[in-house]
Amino acid sequence: MYRFLFSSKWLGYLLLAAIFATACVFLGRWQMDRRAETLAEINRVTSNYSATPLPFAAAEAQFSRLDADKEWTQVELKGRYDVGGQRVVRNRPLNGQPGYEVVVPFRLNTGQTVVVDRGWLPIGNNTPGRPDSVPEPPSGDVTVVVRLKPGEPELQRGAPDGQLASIDLPAYAAQLGYPVLTGAYGQLASETPAVSTMPSPFPKPSVEEGTHLSYSLQWFAFGVLMFIGFGYAARQQARNAEIDAQDAAEDGTPEYAMAANRRRPAPRKRKNPTAEEEEDAILDAQGY
Repeated sequence: MYRFLFSSKWLGYLLLAAIFATACVFLGRWQMDRRAETLAEINRVTSNYSATPLPFAAAEAQFSRLDADKEWTQVELKGRYDVGGQRVVRNRPLNGQPGYEVVVPFRLNTGQTVVVDRGWLPIGNNTPGRPDSVPEPPSGDVTVVVRLKPGEPELQRGAPDGQLASIDLPAYAAQLGYPVLTGAYGQLASETPAVSTMPSPFPKPSVEEGTHLSYSLQWFAFGVLMFIGFGYAARQQARNAEIDAQDAAEDGTPEYAMAANRRRPAPRKRKNPTAEEEEDAILDAQGY
């Protein structure tokens, strides 16, 4: 009954179904991998974002080489801002609004220097390509609490004087001309003493899982449905063949002849019959 499945046409259908299902599996696994990354980020935010700040001595190694699980960890720093090394980072949207971020070197009392991202500024209206003003950090001895973030890759584009294309810590340190810890930087959480004018603080990262799980299940379902559709089509073909065989047995007509009759088109009526054909038709109608 299902011998037709070994025909070249149905083997081609099966190959297409297998290719489509394989693609669906890969896409589903890709969505699952993205979900795993999202869950790992949610776990880091949940564990580290609001935890008790560590002293710099306990987190010093992270500023040289940041462990991925330590991202968002709060660290308390004591020292002074180097306002002369302040830069703004270009193309930093926040909540859909274009703007900048303000990064400043922070010289610790231990003699080491780290980079602190003090917050976000909107694009300016007075001078194109620059914020209207950049709030200065507090002067003198300052205590800040920052959250650890990894440095960013270098972007193959330039930036005007006083600006950076990205938070590429080694490139930033080269501009400053003195040693800077380049394994991580700190995103500002608080600083003491406070100043009246501050860049906008960063919002807490989202802890929503998103739609990766539902998308992955949909792709897996599409792969299964492809084979279900193939099986349904094969079943319909087999049923049609079975019905033809039963009709042939009842009429005494070989099955292959019935198949040939199904393929043979009905004769077309001539639009303009000859006089002889019209006479034959009249005689047939009168019973002669």
